[in-house]
Amino acid sequence: MPASDLTTRPATSADVDAVLAFWERAAENADRPADSAGAVTRLVARDPDALLLVLDGERIVGALIVGWDGRRSHLYRLAVDPDRRREGIGRALLDAAEQRLSAAGAGRIDAMVLESNQPARELWSRAGYTRQSNWARWVKPIARRVSGA
Repeated sequence: MPASDLTTRPATSADVDAVLAFWERAAENADRPADSAGAVTRLVARDPDALLLVLDGERIVGALIVGWDGRRSHLYRLAVDPDRRREGIGRALLDAAEQRLSAAGAGRIDAMVLESNQPARELWSRAGYTRQSNWARWVKPIARRVSGA
């Protein structure tokens, strides 16, 4: 089925469980914190347009998080159903994200892409993104505080 026959829309809180199951099956999950229903629910509540989905009927076949803080834009957690790759689904997600960010006033988009994920690197490259060699990603895991504790 061509990407033009699919539906692209923001996720809602009703999609959280399906998104988590989709990421478990379709996303690169190495070297990253585990996803949780609470985190995805907070994302959708904070920015209802941040999590884009591509659906074939009711089935999720693609997902992308589009971060925008009013100054910087960031794309991450791009995933396409392994059985549906090379059908234009990833490109449809990137096009929708770029349209959203352009309309919001973003002047540049960056993306997190695992060095070891060659298919993803090829997709980003075909879409016009280039690896920026003079930057490195620095991370620090933090413990979540539980309210009332």
